[in-house]
Amino acid sequence: MANEGETAFLTGGASGIGFAVTEMLVKRGFVVPPTNPSLSSKQSPWLTNPSMKVFVADSDVQGLRALGRKLNTDSHNQSVYTTEVDVAEWDSIERAFRYAVGAFGRVDYVFPIAGIGEKRSFPNKPKSDEFKKPDLSVIEVNEIGVIYTVSLAVQHFRRLEKNKLGFKGRIIAVASVCGFYIHTTIPLYTAAKHAVVGLTRSYGKILAEEGITFNAVCPNKIRTNIGNAAGYEAAEKAGVLVPMEKLVECFESLLSNGEHKDLSGECFEVAPNLGARIVPKTEFVNEESKISADITYERSHYLHEVVE
Repeated sequence: MANEGETAFLTGGASGIGFAVTEMLVKRGFVVPPTNPSLSSKQSPWLTNPSMKVFVADSDVQGLRALGRKLNTDSHNQSVYTTEVDVAEWDSIERAFRYAVGAFGRVDYVFPIAGIGEKRSFPNKPKSDEFKKPDLSVIEVNEIGVIYTVSLAVQHFRRLEKNKLGFKGRIIAVASVCGFYIHTTIPLYTAAKHAVVGLTRSYGKILAEEGITFNAVCPNKIRTNIGNAAGYEAAEKAGVLVPMEKLVECFESLLSNGEHKDLSGECFEVAPNLGARIVPKTEFVNEESKISADITYERSHYLHEVVE
């Protein structure tokens, strides 16, 4: 179980991965109550004290309402709080995060999960004499939105003392295997996910020095709203579709009592047969590369020091 009183802020929870993770967080503390006709569900301590409260932000207002109704009914408690958000707009995501801090006082976990699929980003009209701006929405949501959410989390966590479990806060983002492998037909999605993997691996290591962990979960094909039915059917037929419960297990392993709770700066690939594994970082090709990186670390560490 999660520890009672822990709280979370999550983007993209109205459907797909975000919905599944929210459900897991809320229901982790549930224990089936004993059969006792004299004890009503509203009196049951197993249901009235869920272990985690979650503030969910999403652009899908109808989906948020459905999520809140379902999980708050299931828990017999106000376990889920919701608000509309556009993660690609700083003012919007900052406002949503302030709501969460206002509701909970302290946020222990932040899950940047909101994402969209590849668009026809690069215009392909050879007969036109126009120069059209590319559609960068996938970068704005999947990369900039994650950076905004991570920044809010870190600023909040740095204002906190370590909790009773010994950490200030945990960030668990969603990236993708597109952050490791090249997918030629979805270049901007691939670029955005490479950015999230790079951010996690670099920033996650330095945040660990402050009692903050930052990791990413990177699924292979998984059924969400950003793909199409035909693609998922093909993946399922080929045996490469990741079951949602397998992905959720990876998230659970990064919570306060999970087997990977002490890790930071790691990216987990989740595949249907392989399960979850940490994907190793690229090693330095020679000593020169390592020395260069060490110099960069020494010369840039000041960027993360306290500013009065």
